[in-house]
Amino acid sequence: MEEEFEFDFNEDAQHSVERYEEMIRNEDQYFFDAQAFEYIIDNYIEKNDPVKALQVVDYALSQHPFAAVFLIKQAQLLLFTNQVEKAFASLEKAEMLEPSEADIYVLRGNIFHSLDRHDEALENFEKALALAETTDEILLQIAYVYQNMHDYESAIVYIKRSLEQNMENKDGLYELAFCYDILDKQEESIQFYQEYIDSDPYSYAAWYNLANSYHKMDLFEKAIDAYDYAILIKENFASAYFNKGNALVQLDKFEEAINVYKQTFEYEPPNADTYCAIGECYEKLEQMGEARSYYKKSVKMDSKMADAWFGIGVTLNFEERYFESIHFYKKALELDDENADFWFAMADAHYKLGQIDESIEAYDKVLEFNPLDVEAWLDFSTVLYEQGKLLEASETMAEAIKNNPDAAELYYRMVAYLFALGQTNEAVAYLETALVTDPDKHYILFEYLPQLQNNGLIIDIINKYIR
Repeated sequence: MEEEFEFDFNEDAQHSVERYEEMIRNEDQYFFDAQAFEYIIDNYIEKNDPVKALQVVDYALSQHPFAAVFLIKQAQLLLFTNQVEKAFASLEKAEMLEPSEADIYVLRGNIFHSLDRHDEALENFEKALALAETTDEILLQIAYVYQNMHDYESAIVYIKRSLEQNMENKDGLYELAFCYDILDKQEESIQFYQEYIDSDPYSYAAWYNLANSYHKMDLFEKAIDAYDYAILIKENFASAYFNKGNALVQLDKFEEAINVYKQTFEYEPPNADTYCAIGECYEKLEQMGEARSYYKKSVKMDSKMADAWFGIGVTLNFEERYFESIHFYKKALELDDENADFWFAMADAHYKLGQIDESIEAYDKVLEFNPLDVEAWLDFSTVLYEQGKLLEASETMAEAIKNNPDAAELYYRMVAYLFALGQTNEAVAYLETALVTDPDKHYILFEYLPQLQNNGLIIDIINKYIR
């Protein structure tokens, strides 16, 4: 039998759910008003049970076949369960019943957006803009579409329009920072957030994004001040503490950074990134036992933290435990085998163990992944030179210069190798190029080959450039 059971709009939501579940248990049929059905559907959505929510929608439509709201709910749930075509069909029915309902076009826009059909997404969002009473979220959705189209300038326009309507929209503040970052427009970002803070000085998100922009411009003191304001407004803002710690590291204030990193643990559970950051600070302070302890905590929490595995290796290398360090460098490289820094450390450890072939192989990797690393080129050529491979050392230096034509130290090193090879004319030519590039670094030549200080030709050439 069918029991008529109507709810007024003030009916308790939980009571609606209980009555519906009672109906299911009794295999009966009750009547619910539209508001009660919305309560019930939302209850199952909140419980992450889209199947039951869809069943309720079907029942709601059987009682209220002309209520577009249930067709919109149906489309949302169908989309959630990857039934895209059915979701479109539900929205078409909803549009026929209530073409002025903005939610229809918002949802359709979201579906097109998820399918990378950007023009159709924008068309639907624009329709929604013309119909909706509040549009800040729709403007933000349009900005997301432009971001996916890599049109960050347009995205910024719509994010700003959204924020003009709702200054409390934290998502908009963070998305705007992202767009400015992609466009490398930190100065514009700073200007915007400063103006925003003038209007809303208690926006922790604005202070935080201002700080991040300062940080990216290497204005670390200003960044720290801005992070402090964000923390003052929101004491439990763990990300602000973490980024403040990063800024302190850039100023070589490692002990302060450690204290700030540890403060994050008061507001969120410890994580591998923070443990690793603390480990790096202790490493910089040459407190290798403490550093290793935190690096180990990091990898225990996340075995894929390549930087932490590498850090353990660095602490062992510092203690001249080269053989042990190689084990941890390998662990790091298993996770990130194109990291030039990891390969550089590996090359150095093999060299110190007298494993020259392995060292040379590792240097090849360093320079494959970072041909702009001047120190790596110099060290690699030194290894070759010490093995009596003078020609290979000079050829390596020629390749280094090709990749780093403004690095004077490479030219000076080439001079040394060419003199060692007896190629005096070529050496003089490189010496003059080195002196033109940076005459103040001529001492590098004598550090590598002290005997050249007694070479009258060399001294005469140098004197032409440093007087």
